[in-house]
Amino acid sequence: MSAFDYHRRRFRAVVNSDSGEVSGETIFQYFQEGDLLWAEYAGGAIRKGNIIGRVSPEGVITMHYQHVNTGGEIRSGSCVSVPERLPSGLIRLHESWQWTGGEAGTSVIEEIV
Repeated sequence: MSAFDYHRRRFRAVVNSDSGEVSGETIFQYFQEGDLLWAEYAGGAIRKGNIIGRVSPEGVITMHYQHVNTGGEIRSGSCVSVPERLPSGLIRLHESWQWTGGEAGTSVIEEIV
């Protein structure tokens, strides 16, 4: 069992690299069963996206993502998200990601209620 439970939690980006397409308008809805994690996301420059991944016992997420942006492009990549428990009890994820084409970046997303 993971130290973090992501099931039915919602997140929003608070920081993203310039080469990323996610913004503060993008909302992520996470689901989890055991070590299996999946999510849907949309908003801002993202028309529709999904995530599939696994959660380590420490709560680290290793995932693949894909989406269609508002320009009609299909984009995909991989990401590792390291969790932090905030004083409020909410979760912040520190993400290191890479597009399938090679460009990489970092982002931070925070749980919203």
